[in-house]
Amino acid sequence: MTALTLSTAGAATLRADALVVGVAKGPKGPVAAAGAEAVDKAFDGKLASVLEALGASGAEGEITKLPAPAGLKVPVVLAVGLGSVPEKDESYDEETLRRAAGAAARALHGTKKAAFALPLDDASAVTAVAEGALLGAYAFTAYQGGETKTSKNADKNGGPKQPLAEVALLGAKPRDKEHKAAAERATVVATEVNIARDLVNTPPNDLTPEAFAAVASAAAKENGVKVQVLDEKALVKGGYGGIMGVGKGSENPPRLVKLTYTHPKAVKTLAFVGKGITYDSGGISLKPAGHNETMKCDMAGAAAVFASVVAAAKLGLQVNVTGWLALAENMPSGSATKPGDVLRMYSGKTVEVLNTDAEGRLVLGDALTKASEDNPDAIVDVATLTGAMVLALGDRTFGVMANDDAFRTSIHEIAEEVGEASWPMPLPQDLRKSMDSPTADIANMGVRMGGGLVAGLFLQEFVGEGITWAHLDIAGPAFHEGAPYGYTPKGGTGSAVRTLVRLAERTATGDLG
Repeated sequence: MTALTLSTAGAATLRADALVVGVAKGPKGPVAAAGAEAVDKAFDGKLASVLEALGASGAEGEITKLPAPAGLKVPVVLAVGLGSVPEKDESYDEETLRRAAGAAARALHGTKKAAFALPLDDASAVTAVAEGALLGAYAFTAYQGGETKTSKNADKNGGPKQPLAEVALLGAKPRDKEHKAAAERATVVATEVNIARDLVNTPPNDLTPEAFAAVASAAAKENGVKVQVLDEKALVKGGYGGIMGVGKGSENPPRLVKLTYTHPKAVKTLAFVGKGITYDSGGISLKPAGHNETMKCDMAGAAAVFASVVAAAKLGLQVNVTGWLALAENMPSGSATKPGDVLRMYSGKTVEVLNTDAEGRLVLGDALTKASEDNPDAIVDVATLTGAMVLALGDRTFGVMANDDAFRTSIHEIAEEVGEASWPMPLPQDLRKSMDSPTADIANMGVRMGGGLVAGLFLQEFVGEGITWAHLDIAGPAFHEGAPYGYTPKGGTGSAVRTLVRLAERTATGDLG
């Protein structure tokens, strides 16, 4: 993990391998942002002119590298675009700073130490820049470079470039309690987001349900979180028909993991439930070629839940948080569930399986019922659940459904606050009838149009009566197949971790509406 420090040194005196400054898009050309004063002075007041001559405009995420002039202790200055200059008396918003820091950190892969002299008006800005830099410095290199990946100079020996090793924030105040707390929080959150990314990126031959459960157990014990793992024998004995129905076609049996973080002064309890399909072939309803190459990411919801519970423990939040990881591998075989089979869920309800590729809702149904038994104040499930949600909202925005309009609005606002794009979605009751089955209590499929909403309605059937519940469908943003941008890498993104952590924070302080 990239190290983070708050430095009192000036931009002109700190020794580092690179110095990051911000440049904004002004009405007459690029404008150096606050924090770049010492660099501008070293350029005889002509930093903006030099950047413009090099083609820089200040557009968001734009990267311009230039040799450092005399007067600076660094060899390279990296200018990162912040977008339009803010209106008078306004500051750059947190997401702008977060993305700029992330873009700069990505551009500095292979660098040991970089000083970031971006605008830091308050503790919130410190959090944003720190998070962005730590998230942007991420790289998944565990399977690259052979022996060279352990070398200090892996990039020079044919292996992958290693992430930026150290970030020094200039302008932050290490003795200021708010700044120090902001940096510490950013470190915890970014660390857990990156761990979630690692899990999503791990090949499915290594991340089986059993292996995922082992990773979660080890991390939980290390951070004072209680853990309980139900193996296939316990799942059969306990009547978890949904999880076993999905997992029984695989040689790698399913698991249900319960993570419990408690605080002695907590008055509220949250339950997070994550879909953990470690590989989704579609089962007997096999996915066509071109639709299964990235299905190692189908456990991103469970990864987000796991990371969020650990983050809550590390931060010592005054709230009880329980995480449920519903882990299974969905494979076709002679023992696999078939279209037309009827499963008896943990709740006792029967489900006619019309499509074995609608498996996430089956494992979540069991986990939601089990989570409801603890009678938490709220349940939030997270899942890469439907392609329909990607069609509706694109690949950067997750959908939010809930049985309580105010709770749905709160989660949407929290997501936007931490920089995760989301959108509130309805649960139209007229779609429920489409899941009526002549054979069972409910079918696992309904009408095709509005399929993401139908899935949400199915999950609602398994939430305990009177419990506030929300469903996050992260099928779009959980796995990024395009070119990296801002602090978002190619591959696993850690989607929803920051939203869940902020939800826990606001619940702990009583600020949740």
